[in-house]
Amino acid sequence: MTDKQPYRLAEGGHIDRTRPLAFRYNGKSLVGFDGDSLASALLANGVDIVGRSFKYHRPRGIVGSGAEEPNALMQIGMGARTEPNVRATQALLYEGLEARVIKGWPSVEHDVQEVLGVAKNVFAAGFYYKTFMGPTQRAWQWFEHPIRKMAGMGESPAEPDADTYTHRHAHCDVLVAGAGPAGLCAALTAARAGLRVVIADESPRFGGRLLDGQERVDSKPGHKWAHAVQRELESIESVRVLTNSTVIAYHDHNFLTISEQCLRQGEASSAANPRQRLWKVRAKQVVLAQGAFERPLVFCNNDRPGVMQASAVSTYINRYGVAPGRRAVVFTNNDSAYTTALDLHRAGVVVAAVIDSRAAAGAVAKSVIDAGIAVHANSVIFDVKGRKRVAGAKIDTLTNGGRGLAGDSALIDCDLIAMSGGWSPAVHLHSHSGGKNQWDDQKLCFVPGVSPQACVSAGSGNGKFELAEVIEDGLRAGREVCATLQADVTHFGVSTEATDGPSPIEALWRVPSPYHPDKGPKQFLDYQNDVGVSDVRLAVREGFRNVEHVKRYTALGFGTDQGKLGNINGMAVLAELLGEDIPSVGTTTFRPNYTPTAFGTIAGPDVRDLYDPIRKTALHEWHEQAGAKFEVVGQWHRPWYFPKNGEDLHAAVNRECVSTRESLGIMDASTLGKIEVYGADAKAFLDIMYTHDIGKIEVGRCAYGIMLGEDGMVKDDGVMARVAENHYYLTTTTGGAAAIYAWLEFWLQTEFPHFDVYLTSSTDHNSTIAVVGPNSRKLLQKLTSDLDFSKEAFPFMSVKSGTLADIPVQVFRISFSGELAFEINLHSDFAMCMWKTLMSAGEEFNITPYGTETLHVLRAEKGFVIIGQDTDGSVTPQDLGMHWLLSKNKDYVGKRSLSRPDCVRTDRKQLVGLLSMDGKSVVEEGAQLVEDPEADFPVPLVGHVSSSYYSACLGHPIAMALLMGGRKRIGEVLYAVSPSGERVKVSVCKPVFVDPKGDKQRV
Repeated sequence: MTDKQPYRLAEGGHIDRTRPLAFRYNGKSLVGFDGDSLASALLANGVDIVGRSFKYHRPRGIVGSGAEEPNALMQIGMGARTEPNVRATQALLYEGLEARVIKGWPSVEHDVQEVLGVAKNVFAAGFYYKTFMGPTQRAWQWFEHPIRKMAGMGESPAEPDADTYTHRHAHCDVLVAGAGPAGLCAALTAARAGLRVVIADESPRFGGRLLDGQERVDSKPGHKWAHAVQRELESIESVRVLTNSTVIAYHDHNFLTISEQCLRQGEASSAANPRQRLWKVRAKQVVLAQGAFERPLVFCNNDRPGVMQASAVSTYINRYGVAPGRRAVVFTNNDSAYTTALDLHRAGVVVAAVIDSRAAAGAVAKSVIDAGIAVHANSVIFDVKGRKRVAGAKIDTLTNGGRGLAGDSALIDCDLIAMSGGWSPAVHLHSHSGGKNQWDDQKLCFVPGVSPQACVSAGSGNGKFELAEVIEDGLRAGREVCATLQADVTHFGVSTEATDGPSPIEALWRVPSPYHPDKGPKQFLDYQNDVGVSDVRLAVREGFRNVEHVKRYTALGFGTDQGKLGNINGMAVLAELLGEDIPSVGTTTFRPNYTPTAFGTIAGPDVRDLYDPIRKTALHEWHEQAGAKFEVVGQWHRPWYFPKNGEDLHAAVNRECVSTRESLGIMDASTLGKIEVYGADAKAFLDIMYTHDIGKIEVGRCAYGIMLGEDGMVKDDGVMARVAENHYYLTTTTGGAAAIYAWLEFWLQTEFPHFDVYLTSSTDHNSTIAVVGPNSRKLLQKLTSDLDFSKEAFPFMSVKSGTLADIPVQVFRISFSGELAFEINLHSDFAMCMWKTLMSAGEEFNITPYGTETLHVLRAEKGFVIIGQDTDGSVTPQDLGMHWLLSKNKDYVGKRSLSRPDCVRTDRKQLVGLLSMDGKSVVEEGAQLVEDPEADFPVPLVGHVSSSYYSACLGHPIAMALLMGGRKRIGEVLYAVSPSGERVKVSVCKPVFVDPKGDKQRV
């Protein structure tokens, strides 16, 4: 051991001792080596306390060595690159690493909040349901801040993330999750068969358990054999090797996601070198070889720093060259911990004793006894001496079939307890896939059952714990997926050293306690959430019997470790208290993600300017050159208004409105959703989706239509044209285009798959140019020789195909402004040419391009509704005065919901118009309507303003609103109160302000 790292072994481990790395922990400067994890470096430096417990703020030390670690949750990095709740066991050490623990005040070593342990009965299971609930909802506010502060679960960065993340898609024949001996054998089998393989493991080196012990494979040290296999896999072109990569989720249809750590925390990222990468993989076959987690043993004060998993102790010794203590006691109910005793002995650590709860350990104990280590059979550790670090183990003999203690206790001095309660296969991904788990009475663990997806489990993750059977199971899995994919398999063998075979494990779910069940020291099941045996006992006493209910009441299995350590012990204790067996109690549900995943990884490159796709019409360049201001509508960058000579929004919109109504306006309407519906059953399908009678639409005619949700509320609107007998052309709102297309497909594929109907989205393929105003007919007639735009030949709500300026077009005579108007639909490739031609030919009419703001004013003057602005998902067609659109001759989606009592109330909010009484105040959109603004709080609200504008054509403001019982209140005077407190006196009127009879659009 060295002076600077007092617990670092003089030799051994897979670290580079020629490359020391300086880092800081809680402000203290420490040193480790390249290849260390933060956890191993802390242990090498003699750091005992790495956190405080959730409720009682008990001192906690490192327990595990990987994804199962519940205590060592660190805040890594500073400033914009800080990352909370990083397991020290999974954080690779780098030069300049900054790590700190959020829990503990004034420090993690000396936390005054540890006094909460005195009130452990107050903070028992369900304390948050009982203790902090007062007579009002505001009672929680008194407790929320201090509770969150005491929990100390990390701090989110206050600055924008400075790093880069990316996503990659991949397809493969076989995905292997885990690169321990089983995963390596499966991947090598598939790779040699010529299959496309992806193999991923969360460690920087492949090998799994082979990196942590002295086992030999093919007459080589295990880690060297694993390295040779890794190099062979890397040399095969059809294999993708992913280190530092965790398979975090298994979704339907063999779709899996992998989180790859591309850079160490301290390294700067870029587009070419992202910090993390999320792989989205489709695999024909999946091999799950994630290994297993060693279970803790449950005894009094089993959470003290210095109580560790036996396998983790071996990992720190063999992989990192670190001895976690100087005098150890090994406590076990199975054979695997005897290997740890020998590892400790070889490392120069005094092994005071092996405490085995079984009556006899069999042949495995011989080598330990030969090494001079005492073995105490039929014995247990029932308590721990020490507070901030283990100082001794209190042992006793089991009696009454393991249900009691003999009372002949003894104290063994030690600073390390290496415990092993057996192994639990990592069945998480198997559970994600929809697979069920089965209880194995011989191995005392849940093993994977049958999965509904194309996957096989292998190795320790399949309940095989001896190295020879792990390797054979990996080879079997590889051959199995090759056979399924009809690949030629090259049979080969992998040899391991012979063993005498394991002695059977014996159940020891909790050590009998000599203390009072509720007043004695706690026996912890879940370290992260401070859940002990007494908490499960309390939950059962209070009536909870289902495992999922007990989980939520006690918080067992919550947090970042997701029950990887404590769940099985907790289920066993619950089964004991209920008088049932473990299979009957079952396990809680494992959900993605397998380990915590950064938000940046999930978001990938879709942040900042790339958060939402930018969509531009074919005319966008012209709009930019014309100086248009843009707004984003449904991802489209639409012209908002076209200012001239320093005009502001209001001046520009006023000019555009007047020019359009008096002469000629032009608008880019290409962003409207466009869906073409084909097929012999097109009419029948659309009759179900729309509320009006589709059959009444003749070929070459148009109709306005609305679509309802199943709740009867207006979902979208648009114009429908019948282009041919079995061909319809639908338009939707800009923001609803994708959603409506998906909605139609949903009904077609799930409810009416027998219909002969095909949907095609042409939103991007086609552009739409609206030509609006009294002179629109004159302009278009100048540009065509085969279309007659006269009133008689081209009536309102009709559609015709022909050419304009020698360009093929489809022209709709429809209007969203109330003026004579035409909408030209054409291929987007010709849109710019057509726009420029129209602008040039329309100069004599003072043609004026206008944007969305003018569109809103023009439509509001006519009382036309914009779905999503004048509706909010709770508005029916009757509320909008659209009774005339509801067919009485057919059924349609949402029809039955319209007859619900709530939908026929006479006091529902209905669409009305508003006029400012002073003739000049523009009401703020979103303002609430009240009858008496001086009324006592809470002031009764009778409606709200949905649209409000100044109308240059009328010379005064107008507004539209949803008002309770609105149509019966025409002529009433109300007050519109804005969030700023401004009050405007308004009169209620009909929501049509210009040309109520619609004569202008039909000329």
